[in-house]
Amino acid sequence: MGKTKLAVIVLFAAIVLLAAVLGYEFLSKNYEPESETPSGNSSEAEEPAPDFTVYDFEGNPVKLSDFKGKPVVINFWATWCGYCVKEMPSFEKAFAEYGDEVVFMMINVTDGYQETKEAALEFTEEKGYTFPVYYDTELSATYAYGAYSLPATGFIDEEGFFVTGQTGMISEEKLFERIESLLE
Repeated sequence: MGKTKLAVIVLFAAIVLLAAVLGYEFLSKNYEPESETPSGNSSEAEEPAPDFTVYDFEGNPVKLSDFKGKPVVINFWATWCGYCVKEMPSFEKAFAEYGDEVVFMMINVTDGYQETKEAALEFTEEKGYTFPVYYDTELSATYAYGAYSLPATGFIDEEGFFVTGQTGMISEEKLFERIESLLE
């Protein structure tokens, strides 16, 4: 191998390494690790939940702030995400039990490439899910909550304060505990 080829390979490796480091710093800048509070009481919540706009299937805008006055469960998901698919029955069960008291915002991370509105609709209809699905076609909610790893779930109290969240699959038991905490 000539010196020129070796120099090109080393330069390429250095550029890839630099891009990885800069990309990690950029993506993790807005990431907040899971924060826990003992209950869903607004007096214990420390930060207002970031507002965002997502869309229903017909393209009508829906904002998180539209639901102020009721607790909200936000779940970021996609059909290609195995853990998202696996936890969906628990969300359907929770929606059936708490849907009158708690707003469920099942936010499909709709990038138009890996995930489309049509794929998400087909999936939810095929499974018979009745919870409301919203489409984050501009990824504003995804970025606002740093939901770079799916699934991700957030819990907002009735006053609009972020109470707690979880990145990764949530167990049915923990989902129900956190909803109960929101209702206390």
